[in-house]
Amino acid sequence: MRLQPIHIGNVTTENNVFLAPLAGYTNYPFRRLVKGYGAGLCYTEMVSAKGLKYGNENTESLLYTDNHEGLTAAQIFGNDPAIMRAACENPALAPFPIVDINMGCPVPKIYKNGEGSALLENPAHAEKIVRECVKSGKIITVKCRIGIDKAHIITAEFAKRMEGAGASLITVHGRTKDKVYAGEVDYKEIAAAKKAVQIPVIANGGVFCKADADKLLDETGADGVMIARAALFEPQVFCQITGAKTESKREMFEKQLAWTKEHFDERFTTVFMRKMAAFYVKGERGAAAYKERLFAAQTPEQVLEIACEIWN
Repeated sequence: MRLQPIHIGNVTTENNVFLAPLAGYTNYPFRRLVKGYGAGLCYTEMVSAKGLKYGNENTESLLYTDNHEGLTAAQIFGNDPAIMRAACENPALAPFPIVDINMGCPVPKIYKNGEGSALLENPAHAEKIVRECVKSGKIITVKCRIGIDKAHIITAEFAKRMEGAGASLITVHGRTKDKVYAGEVDYKEIAAAKKAVQIPVIANGGVFCKADADKLLDETGADGVMIARAALFEPQVFCQITGAKTESKREMFEKQLAWTKEHFDERFTTVFMRKMAAFYVKGERGAAAYKERLFAAQTPEQVLEIACEIWN
């Protein structure tokens, strides 16, 4: 794929290969790791606008950042325009020039609250949210799906409405809400969004290697790609696409664990890095036995010791 900067409002990314917001995973240490592997823009985990309003400690902890990771976008979710604007204006979001609004999450508890992908069913209300958030002075972007189900595809029209409301970029996950994360990516619908608007369109879905990224851009004409689950199994997929320098899995894991330990307590570091190690060993010989030992580890040091045995 052709690497190029993306102009989003008054900021410009290094390239057009982005890391998706992944609930439970795209914390500061993971974003910093992936940024070092060439990601042009990384997104925080999905943050509740109401959580920010009421000063939820866990919500604010999701928004830690510093100069090491550079340009980063914060993603928020909610359905009340006033509360969403207040979230954009919250001091916790001050380090983030870009605020992305989640309009694609298929998780039942989010959908049932009228948030995430539920906003696809009410484009007029989605417009109100974007218009109100734009008043905050933040650069507002939107991440959405192509529709709720096959009978209700709204990609092009929805993209137009988001652009009209003031969004500076839209990311389109090429699946319907009912497909969750399975099934084929609909290239034609992402292409329809690209043809419908003048703002940048980022294509999301099904990218696990450089060939996938090439195909996604070739088929859709999108301005860039967003990588989600593939980054959990192989963060250095960004190196493959961008040409950034690679390192051994052991070096990668040691670095991520050290950064995680710097910013989180021992319990979180242990649990989180056990999960990450389980992703990283998938497909390797003896992976099942290693996972069993990993999930029995009680300290970061024990997790690291087992991981170093795997990648000695």
